[in-house]
Amino acid sequence: MARITSADLHPATDADVPAIVSVMNRAYRGTGGDAGWNSEVDYIDGNRTSEPLLREAMVASAEAKLLVWRMSGDVRACVWLEPLGEGSWYLGSLAVDPRLQSAGLGRRLLAASEDWVRERDGREIRMTVVNVRAYLIAWYARRGYHPTGETQPFPYDDARFGVPKRNDLCFVVLRKQLC
Repeated sequence: MARITSADLHPATDADVPAIVSVMNRAYRGTGGDAGWNSEVDYIDGNRTSEPLLREAMVASAEAKLLVWRMSGDVRACVWLEPLGEGSWYLGSLAVDPRLQSAGLGRRLLAASEDWVRERDGREIRMTVVNVRAYLIAWYARRGYHPTGETQPFPYDDARFGVPKRNDLCFVVLRKQLC
């Protein structure tokens, strides 16, 4: 199995964007052999992101870092880490190439991301997960992330993030103390 440490995570460049978009779309919305174990395809249609949307996010959030992990020179995983202030960070867009997911890379990518945040004096990580993703929420719970009781609305009026197939979606806020 591949080892992933915080030192193996590198800031994404503009040249990485097409590969990141591919990994994210296959991990979040892939079908058939391209589907990740936690695909959203049953309740959200369309792509998870696009090159213009990802580039826009990278420019709009100057303090955030979109980090990539490479294997044999190719982008195989990514994670978004953004400081929220007072030692709190947001973690999003954690994605591993679906062909490699069964090797435990997601767990190692998450641990490396936590180390990366700790190295920047982070004390907690917050994230949002679509409420109906019970398996993913349970996966994060096994790694110390727990619901805060907060929810955030799903952007039903913004098709850039996909087209919902259900009318009961929202985001659950999860949190983990790093200290």
